[in-house]
Amino acid sequence: MATADTLREFLDRHVQTGMMPGAAASLGTDFEPVAVGSMALDGPPMRTDAIFRIESMTKIITSVAALRLVEDGQLGLDDPVDRWMPELAGRRVLTHPDAELDDTVATQRPITLRHLMTNQSGYGSMTSDSPLARAMQANGTASGFGPSELAAQDWLDALSDLPLAFQPGDGWRYHHSFGILGILLGRVTGGTTSDCLAQTLFEPLEIADTGFFIPSEQADRLPAAYRHEGRDYAEVQPAAGGFYTGPPPFDLSHGELVSTAADFYTFLRALLDGELIGTEHLELLRTDQVPSSAKQRDSFFYPGFWDSNGWGFGVSVVAAGPYTGRFGWSGGLSTDFFVDPDGTIGILMTQVELDELMMSVSAGFQQL
Repeated sequence: MATADTLREFLDRHVQTGMMPGAAASLGTDFEPVAVGSMALDGPPMRTDAIFRIESMTKIITSVAALRLVEDGQLGLDDPVDRWMPELAGRRVLTHPDAELDDTVATQRPITLRHLMTNQSGYGSMTSDSPLARAMQANGTASGFGPSELAAQDWLDALSDLPLAFQPGDGWRYHHSFGILGILLGRVTGGTTSDCLAQTLFEPLEIADTGFFIPSEQADRLPAAYRHEGRDYAEVQPAAGGFYTGPPPFDLSHGELVSTAADFYTFLRALLDGELIGTEHLELLRTDQVPSSAKQRDSFFYPGFWDSNGWGFGVSVVAAGPYTGRFGWSGGLSTDFFVDPDGTIGILMTQVELDELMMSVSAGFQQL
């Protein structure tokens, strides 16, 4: 296992070569935070308590919240979600993911909670220039970097106007199932999704800096976000400002969270220690739940993903090779985490849009 000095040297090297302006990270069985670089180009030094836009690392948090509701008897893994979400009842399904939008058949089964946590609802990011992909782009439901431009109900209404790409449980497409899951949490508990997450996870764990926005008085803890443009950076979200500072302009139940390395470590450690869900559900979360028939090469943007990986509940799981048994996932702004069978937790927080360069940084981090 890498030492804190090794981790710092690794991060420093990537800051110096222009991969990222700064990062905060921890690696080990205990939380030992390291911060390198700066909060923004020519900005103040990176803070170990910086608050990051974690994007798709939200998926494991909403999955665990849902599993806590399952263990409380409020819903079941195989319950149809249209009980709480009538917008999803009576779906039509394309005869093929690339078919014309009117080339559909009826659903053979309803969408369930299990389908949502395993990206098998029938909704998700399309990997080809299909009629469905173009329709999602046109109505604002296509996935991309940054926050949604639609409020949760508007997003769900627009999504439910479109057919499913495949029968629920028969295929795999990334991302949109978890937007639906976020809305479901609020519907099941009869309040807001924010309240559900606070009551089921954040308050019991005394997690204070994870949520859908950063209070204005804490805005100085938010780094800028960038994308690579050649050898330069282009700012995509400002430091200490922008969408995530102050209460959001609309309901973000389908959205993604901000968090700190410390909060995320606290969450993962409690998960491993059995404080959040029982052993049975933890094993389901961290083992492959996707049938081989659904693992088509065109189901994800990375055709080789299924060669050594599977998908549990809200996380990828390593199914082959030297890191077999590891689970984790990344966010679109190059945040990343993994958990090994021996209890090692790796957390990397930076804010540069995920591209081939940043994927190489994450790969290097996971091999330390």
